[in-house]
Amino acid sequence: MDVTSAPPVLTRALAAQRPVVERLWQLYAHDLSEFRGTVPDAAGCFPTGRLPLYFEAADRSVHLVEVDGAAAGFAMVRGLGGERRVLGEFFVVRALRRRGVGRSVARAVLEEHPGGWEIAFQEENPGAAAFWRAVASSLPGTTFREERRPVPDKPHVPPDTWLVLDR
Repeated sequence: MDVTSAPPVLTRALAAQRPVVERLWQLYAHDLSEFRGTVPDAAGCFPTGRLPLYFEAADRSVHLVEVDGAAAGFAMVRGLGGERRVLGEFFVVRALRRRGVGRSVARAVLEEHPGGWEIAFQEENPGAAAFWRAVASSLPGTTFREERRPVPDKPHVPPDTWLVLDR
């Protein structure tokens, strides 16, 4: 598929779409490997980390992003039953970045669940840092603050930056 300017379509991923999300996860993990120092296993696959929990836990959801019918990314939310949701994992394929797809998807997910949010990113990833600050700044009626938090079970990596949004 060639790069297009069609608007993204965001849907809740069903169990049948899990293989698509798992393949996109490999691209996501590859992108993060630059900042986290992870490498694929002997079979050439990155660990799936928390991915299975997003399909199995009742308080989580996986949103699949499609553009012109092609898999283009995902957004994963946890804490759906809580006071504050967490946008835990977010990914848009490289060919569609800087075209408004990510911003459109991020806003749609945040608007689907009104209230407080937390969004983590790596400060060492300047594109993600600028993206999330721009998204947070563009949301009407939203205030946010930043916090630095250690990455659980990864003392060798720098702390994540968390945006805490109040809406």
